Amino acid sequence: MTQRRLDLKVGFACNNHCVFCAQGDKRKGTKAFAAKDLAQKLVATAGKASGLVLTGGEPSMHRDILALVRLAKRLGYRPIQLQTNGRMLSHGRVLAEFVRAGVTEVSPSLHGPDAAIHDGLTRTPGSFEQSAQGIRNAVAAGIPVVTNSVITRQNVHVLAELVELLADLGVHNAQLALVHPVGTAQVLFDEVVPRLPDVEQALRPAREVAQRRGMRLVTEAVPLCFLRGMSELCVESSIPPTTVIDLEGTVDYSEWRIQEGKAKGPPCIGCSATDRCEGPWREFPERFGWGEFVPL
Repeated sequence: MTQRRLDLKVGFACNNHCVFCAQGDKRKGTKAFAAKDLAQKLVATAGKASGLVLTGGEPSMHRDILALVRLAKRLGYRPIQLQTNGRMLSHGRVLAEFVRAGVTEVSPSLHGPDAAIHDGLTRTPGSFEQSAQGIRNAVAAGIPVVTNSVITRQNVHVLAELVELLADLGVHNAQLALVHPVGTAQVLFDEVVPRLPDVEQALRPAREVAQRRGMRLVTEAVPLCFLRGMSELCVESSIPPTTVIDLEGTVDYSEWRIQEGKAKGPPCIGCSATDRCEGPWREFPERFGWGEFVPL
């Protein structure tokens, strides 16, 4: 039986200002949740979820994050993942403190093969070098690393180069997640959101790089009709049941993702993959229509 995972948002403060940020304006009103409240949520959920993802915002910026990790370890959460932009991990001492506290894996993000693209997306000069160094440090420390890169209009043409760089950094597990057009990404939709045929075209050489370099590469939120001959990249079937504790309260994200976050339209009715495909984020057909979706 698949164990449930808890995604605990510790606040929305962040040292990046990404053009695709799904949290949008939340960072203005809720930079950090009180440590006491977060601890209570960890205790209350301990018997209902086994794995834990600490996220935000940027969780490494929360002043009590190490204490929360230590509590999670005492409560028996495993694995304990830090979902981070990786910048703070560029300081080896910080990474060591997280590992000693109980973090068992990290999920840093890199969104381009060079500073021009990555820093342009994060709107933070110098973030590329810090995030890349954070990944190097985590790999060198021997802690499991699962990178996440958001597919956008700005980087879709260089996904293969990005995967090549991740391999050079020592990454064995990487995810390419199609941007979710909410928050800041919704405000900047025309600037940020790529067309799905362009995503499919870019994924083919990226997949070839991953195969050549011995990496496990997956995609998130890319419908199967845009993964023809590449269906093994689809990660949705292996995402554990997930409870998200957010500003709005507690949400069964697994149900929300299928019932509200994503959509199915006329092309899905006759598709042979309809029972195993979640469809696109609903914002895609709302803006672009269903004309690009061709049933399998």
